[in-house]
Amino acid sequence: MLKVVVITGISGSGKSVGLRLLEDAGYTCVDNLPVPFLKDFIQRSADTGLERIAIAIDVRAPGDLAQLPQLLIDVRANPTVALRVIFLDANDYTLRQRYSESRRRHPLTDRLRADGQSPSLQTCIDAERQMMAALREQEHVIDTSDLTPGQLRAWIRDLIQADRAPVVLTFQSFAYKRSVPGDADLMFDVRCLPNPHYDTELRPLTGRDEAVATWLSKFGSVETMIDDIASFVERWLPLYMQDTRNYLTVAIGCTGGQHRSVYVVEELAKRFAHHSPLLIRHRNQPSLDLPA
Repeated sequence: MLKVVVITGISGSGKSVGLRLLEDAGYTCVDNLPVPFLKDFIQRSADTGLERIAIAIDVRAPGDLAQLPQLLIDVRANPTVALRVIFLDANDYTLRQRYSESRRRHPLTDRLRADGQSPSLQTCIDAERQMMAALREQEHVIDTSDLTPGQLRAWIRDLIQADRAPVVLTFQSFAYKRSVPGDADLMFDVRCLPNPHYDTELRPLTGRDEAVATWLSKFGSVETMIDDIASFVERWLPLYMQDTRNYLTVAIGCTGGQHRSVYVVEELAKRFAHHSPLLIRHRNQPSLDLPA
């Protein structure tokens, strides 16, 4: 079976980082493939005996981008192809900051030029979001707004290594003070739970440290919260699977994304250890996502 990864999304969201990771992982990579060539390229890759290919397609690609969602549906219908599509996104502030740092032009600048006047960066971002909206709705989204390149590489590596299954279940911690993640399907707020931050000995630790876990486990409210979230996910997961989706991301948030949300995510992962594939992410604790 030919493994195909399509990386798409909003310009400036990290597609080049993802494509380089896939190249390092042994994928034959093509950037900016014209949309009409997609099905033929995949078929020819299979005919020539390639086992893994990665394709980056976005607003730079020649051809009608509106055709891409249906083309991907057609590719998925091929029983000899295992397709994963990763849609990378970021909030407007982050995108503007990245363009400012890289000093690169948005790829829609020339296309949106009117009466000799170049459009603003925000105009280009808004236009691109509109063009990519249909694709974003049907694919797996990773919000890279506050991710380091190392985190993004680790998350994509987890996805491509996950066995094929009805739903890739992901538990993800995050910090409300850093904004809510845009890639969450379900979101739970655990800021009402006791906070280890106010214990000076526990403050520098995380929810994965034994001292913090022991401290939190003493409170009945923490256990009840975990029970309720686990029951909710367990009850509704079969319906999400019937909805033919490939991914379900459950985000758990606390103030700093360090203690309570991390602990709850780790405990939920233990309860759903029977589900495969299962991924764990700690959005605001990069060191917990990367290998030692």
